[in-house]
Amino acid sequence: MIAALSQTTVNLAYLVAAGCFILGIRFLSSPRTARLGNLLSAIGMAVAVAFTLALENVDRYAFVAAAIGIGAVIGAAGARTVRMTAMPQMVALLNGAGGGAAAGVALAEFNRLARLGDLPGDTLTAVLASTVLGGLTLTGSVVAFAKLQELVRGRPIVFPGQRLVNAVVIAAAVGLAIAAGATDETVLLGAAFAAAAVFGILLVLPIGGADMPVVIALLNAFSGLGGVGAGFVLDNNALIVGGALVGASGTLLTLLMAKAMNRSVANVVFGAFGQIEAAGDGRGVDGATVRATTPHDVAVQLSFARKVIIVPGYGMAVAQAQHDIGALADILEERGVEVKYAIHPVAGRMPGHMNVLLAEAQVPYTQLYELERINPEFPQTDLALVIGANDVTNPAARSDRSSPIYGMPILEVDKAASVVVLKRSMSPGFAGIDNELYVDPKTTMLFGDARESVLHLITAMKDN
Repeated sequence: MIAALSQTTVNLAYLVAAGCFILGIRFLSSPRTARLGNLLSAIGMAVAVAFTLALENVDRYAFVAAAIGIGAVIGAAGARTVRMTAMPQMVALLNGAGGGAAAGVALAEFNRLARLGDLPGDTLTAVLASTVLGGLTLTGSVVAFAKLQELVRGRPIVFPGQRLVNAVVIAAAVGLAIAAGATDETVLLGAAFAAAAVFGILLVLPIGGADMPVVIALLNAFSGLGGVGAGFVLDNNALIVGGALVGASGTLLTLLMAKAMNRSVANVVFGAFGQIEAAGDGRGVDGATVRATTPHDVAVQLSFARKVIIVPGYGMAVAQAQHDIGALADILEERGVEVKYAIHPVAGRMPGHMNVLLAEAQVPYTQLYELERINPEFPQTDLALVIGANDVTNPAARSDRSSPIYGMPILEVDKAASVVVLKRSMSPGFAGIDNELYVDPKTTMLFGDARESVLHLITAMKDN
């Protein structure tokens, strides 16, 4: 039996943990301090868990130890085996686990307190909110994982009357939760959880892969808010603070991601972005043809370039080409070429996806430039090398008012002197539309797997 500590001592420990969480998030904002941020956050969590176990009303340590052991094994295995390219899927699952845990705590405490006849209003409100939020976060995150893992189609899955069905299902979830609170019936709260879980599935199915960064951030916010509710239910300050930090940061990140796409969060969630299907038959806008090139020709262009901007996208992640792109950049720098990387905030399938992959490839973070900083440099760039980026480079966002991506800030690669796009085929991106960049007279297409194409470029560069 662990010696019980006073609530005051535990609260002081929670304050230390909260400080670690806040500093951890702060340090995660920079690649230079990200490792320290992760370490501080882990220390804060360890302190919070350890002092929670020392509370007087905590017992059955064998079960607690077993749960911690199982979680530690799963977490360590996931951290060591999941590839960086699959990190969005892992984040989605972690969001779902957080939401599911919050809902589980709420259901268990509701059942216990309802039997005792001890359900104060504030606790009841927290229970109901955690159940609904946790349920939809759990299943919504699983669907997001399935889309990212390509277990289901990445494009929006829609059916007639879907919005009406969604409204009815979420109304049923809220109504059942309120009824459960009024009657103290655990069965009704379980039904509310089930309805919320169904809504989570219906909520994410019509969202296209291009919107996944926003969806992951939104689900992250939901899991944090569910954690806040669970903290109020358990009267645990560390859980309240931690959940509030996750909820607030997730909300801010959601808004930033939506702003980067020049769309409202409501439009992302309910707009079914990406329903348009393009032919992808090797022809571009209005039937115009594209110009294919060879690794040798691109290597010649690179050899005579003074400034090159590399634009990574989801195609780089799929091909796992980040290490080879770094090697190509090293060769260019050895020859006196200035190399920079243009990072769009929603490139990839989670916020910061490209940054994570390039950091894994040991690319100096000083070479990574965000959209606002890099766009003014494209007109002075000899060659823009686009690696699997599609919608975030489409000039239609500036010029075509009828385009679903009109108004979205893009990387203005079309302003470079020359553009080379590495892509498997002419299939459209997740927005489902043709990219006007591909038929620009100064653009050439190097078709094939991104990693293989980069390896061919490296070989051709060494031969020159």
